[in-house]
Amino acid sequence: MLIQLQPEFDDILQPLGSHAAEFFLAASLYHARKISFSAAAHMAGLNFDSFKTRLTEHFNQGYVMADECVLEELRTVEKL
Repeated sequence: MLIQLQPEFDDILQPLGSHAAEFFLAASLYHARKISFSAAAHMAGLNFDSFKTRLTEHFNQGYVMADECVLEELRTVEKL
């Protein structure tokens, strides 16, 4: 599928480097929990660490954790 972006995106994406559109699309799908972290990194054309770094730069966090996972971890810590 070929995507044609509106010209208004050019001014925004150009300073963010090559493949910025792919990164933000992959990051959006990851944040919406539609794809895994590793799938998003692959779709963005980045390795694991580079994708995490860019997520942190642009979204102030590298990983998205489901509330259920956090609660499960807290219960585990309480048991210890």
